[in-house]
This record gives sequence, C-alpha cells and structure tokens, in this order.
Amino acid sequence: MTEPRVAVVLTALDIEYDAVREHLVDPEPERPESGTHYEIGTARGTSCRVVIGRTGAGNKAAAALAERAINRFRPVALLFSGVAGTLRDSIELGDVVVGSKIYAYHSAAGEDHGLRARPESWKLDHAVSEEVREIVRRRDWIKRLPAGSSLPAVRCGPIAAGEVVQKSRISQEARWINQHYNDAAAIEMEGAGIAEAGHLNRLPVGVVRGISDRAGGDKTVGNDLHWQPRAAANAAAFTIELAVALLEASPVVPRARAGADRVSSERDGVRPGGGGNVSNINVGGTVGAQGHTLGATTLQMAPAIHRGAEAELAEIIADLRALLIMHHAAGDLDRRTYQAARGELEVAESLANQEDDSCRTEAILAFRKLSGIVSDTAAVATKVALAVAALQGLA
Repeated sequence: MTEPRVAVVLTALDIEYDAVREHLVDPEPERPESGTHYEIGTARGTSCRVVIGRTGAGNKAAAALAERAINRFRPVALLFSGVAGTLRDSIELGDVVVGSKIYAYHSAAGEDHGLRARPESWKLDHAVSEEVREIVRRRDWIKRLPAGSSLPAVRCGPIAAGEVVQKSRISQEARWINQHYNDAAAIEMEGAGIAEAGHLNRLPVGVVRGISDRAGGDKTVGNDLHWQPRAAANAAAFTIELAVALLEASPVVPRARAGADRVSSERDGVRPGGGGNVSNINVGGTVGAQGHTLGATTLQMAPAIHRGAEAELAEIIADLRALLIMHHAAGDLDRRTYQAARGELEVAESLANQEDDSCRTEAILAFRKLSGIVSDTAAVATKVALAVAALQGLA
C-alpha cells in the first residue's frame, strides 16, 4: 500500500481561488472538523490530485491555515497562487513571478534611534527551482492559459511579504523596502506565512504571483477589475503546472514509512490520530484514502468515547500548532521561545498517542510546560486546557 499523494494550492482571494479551480476536473468538497472548506480535484489532463483552499489576506492567516491544510492532507508540496504588485518597471502587468526568496519585510526592532531591520527570509527549494526552470523552458504551461490570452513572461525573483497593501512608491513602507530589500521583484501579503509553515514541516513550497499592479498609484478599483482576473488566471495556470510537475517527480512512499496513522478518508471526514501504526486508528466502517481502500487490513476498534476524544485531541493539536506559527509570524514569539514551545507540543503529541496511562500523564506535563513557555498568549493557554481535558477523556 502506498501513501496517496496530493499537492495543496492555497489562495487569499476568491478571484484567485476560482482561477485555480478552473483547472480541476470534478472538484469535490472536503470539510474537516475544523470547518475550513477545501475542494479536491484532478488537474486537467493528468491524474494528479490537487487540494485547494482559501486563507484570506495576511501572513498570519496564511500561516495558520497552511499548517491546518498540511496536517489534514499531508501533501507532497505546498503552493500559493495569487496576485501581487511589482516593484520593478521591467516587469509588465500580467507577468508571473515565482518567489526565489520570500522576505518577511516587517521583521524589525524598534530602538531609540529608530527602526532597525531584522531580515527573515526563506529560499525556494532547489528541486522546486529546477522544476520551475523546466516548465519555463518547455512552455507547456501556456496550454493552461485562457483562450486568447497573451503570453506572459515568467521570472524567479525575491518577493516581499508584509501586512500592508502597498499603494505608493514614496511611502515610508516603500522607502523601507527599497533600503533593505531592494532586490525584491514583487510585494504581497501571504508568502511569508506560507513559507514558514512549509519550512517548519520540511515541505517544498512555491509562491506564484501574477502581477496585477505596480504597487503604486495605479492600484485602483478600476485597475484591479481589469488586471486582477488576468493576473490571477496566469498565476493559476503556472501553479497547476508546477503542482503536476512536483507530484510526478515525488517518489511513491510506502505507507509503512509514511506513517499509516496519517491515513484519512476523502469522504467520511476521518481525522488522522497522530503517531503510531494503523492499528491505532480509531475509525468505523470502510476506510478510504484519496479514493484507495485499505481492503483487508485489520483495524483495532476502540470504544466510541475514545474515537471522539482522539479526534478532538488531534484537532486541538493541529490548532495549537497553527496558533504557534501564527504568533511567531506576528512577532509575538521570538524564535527561541517558538522552538521551545513547538518542541513541547511534539513531545506531548507523541506521548498522547500511546495507550499507556503513564505516557498520557507525561503528555499532560508536556502540555503544561508548553502553556508555561507561552504564558502571555491566552489563546494557546485555552487550547492547552482543552488538550488536557481531551487527554483525561482518554484515560
């Protein structure tokens, strides 16, 4: 048995989502317990499966929902498709920029003599970079463009990701970027969150942006109505081609190595239960995984109360992981504090999946250490309390 392979493609805006969805055959809804809506379809002209979802605007939301999608679908790659403003006159509206590097340009420290940059960035994975270059060289991706479209140029270049819609070339924000990130080709608001989530999960990431404005005075409602659909369509066409390339290049991983505990049904909403092997999955009825059936595999069935508690705990842990990423991306947690908290969460998750009561007691202690590390973050403390309650329900 092999692990079903999917690529996750996220967007911020509805217009971006719809542009990606156009490339999927028979997309069908998937709504896990978290309530986040996804659709799963097959990339047109291929057998590759792609999951699409929306994050809304901003790096914090993108980081949190990317982590949630990663935890739910265990993809081979995480991609983002959307529009952006260009910072270079040589880049035309409608062109496509693939982030060779993502800058979190708001990373800084306020000191007595002013604001000092503390650059944080994520480089494009070498394997993804090579696929991008091959796609550009072969030009096959242009078949995915809407009929009658002009051929946009594609380039790899640094992308600046912040929390402000940039509408000026002379604003304080613009001067800051020009001073500290002057090789950036485009500017947007989600790439840093996506890149951080992918990095922390050791997952290939690609941020693909269609240029809809010049990050200046031309960013108007009228301009957006004209250029955003074209830019979104161009980015979506390239993103889907990249998703297909990465899926086809990804090795088929035996389920025993990938962790059978991560199997989830494409239709019945079964949540992964964490570490362990397939005998620890607490589900009822037929189990499927992206359309594959586990057949004669024997599953150890737990009492109904355990099924509910384990599903709840898995959901809470996913939310905790997303909250930590979000607060780290927002600057509420420095890297050392974040890493310590993430370490305790991983320990707690590993121990919580053991049947031994002493392990679950240790898991509760790990959760409480996590709460102490981020004691100033109320949302995390609340989730930790829920996790402890769920663990006690398993006893």
